[in-house]
Amino acid sequence: MSRRRPPPRELARSGELIAVRDAERPSGRLLRQRDMDASYVDLADPAHLEFDYLRWMRIVLLAVRAKRNLHIGGGACALPRALAARDPDGRQEVCEVDGEVLAMAREHLGLRRMPGLRVRHAEGGTFLAGQASASFDAVVIDAFEGATVPPALISPPGVREAARVAPRLLVNLVDDRAEREANSVARTLSGAFPAVWRIKGRGGNRVLLGGELSGPVRERIAGQLAGDPSPARLEAIAVSKRTVR
Repeated sequence: MSRRRPPPRELARSGELIAVRDAERPSGRLLRQRDMDASYVDLADPAHLEFDYLRWMRIVLLAVRAKRNLHIGGGACALPRALAARDPDGRQEVCEVDGEVLAMAREHLGLRRMPGLRVRHAEGGTFLAGQASASFDAVVIDAFEGATVPPALISPPGVREAARVAPRLLVNLVDDRAEREANSVARTLSGAFPAVWRIKGRGGNRVLLGGELSGPVRERIAGQLAGDPSPARLEAIAVSKRTVR
């Protein structure tokens, strides 16, 4: 008989937000929003990324040597914190639109000032539009309204703004098996980036990547994805090159 997992301990509650302690990892903290797991951090180990799609994104960002990254949607900032801990001389800019999420992250999930990390209470699309061209190495969109990415961020104008600011765009999606949203977003990315890629594992998350990947970089990413605790595949997406308005 399998061992029953002890229940997590609730630390705080604010509206739809709940911060809990991981009963099996004493330094683990989970932020839930609307009955969904929104963020997970390990207070003792900032390099630990519990969510598979965040590990996949980190693999890509490190493989392409992206040091200046704009993260739209922060939550508890697990990925930016992991990258900043690894490279304090890099630049991880985070835009989080929900002030209550930031307050919960600061009070209960260990979000603090650290070298290489800057967290803003700001709407990501507005902040993106005010940035200089080519001012980042990558834009990472991990923002949701319910289970859906805010439409403006993945609209043709929003994607073109991301392409103006950075040569690569990563988007986290929660999709069904038919991948309707992933296919739609891939078509939009194809209007702004020379190549579009999908990272796909067994779970419901998909990561879409707009931008070029050289052969050696593709091989490195594919090998590390295959060796992840939640193995995933890197796939090129062939999409129509018709104009996207």
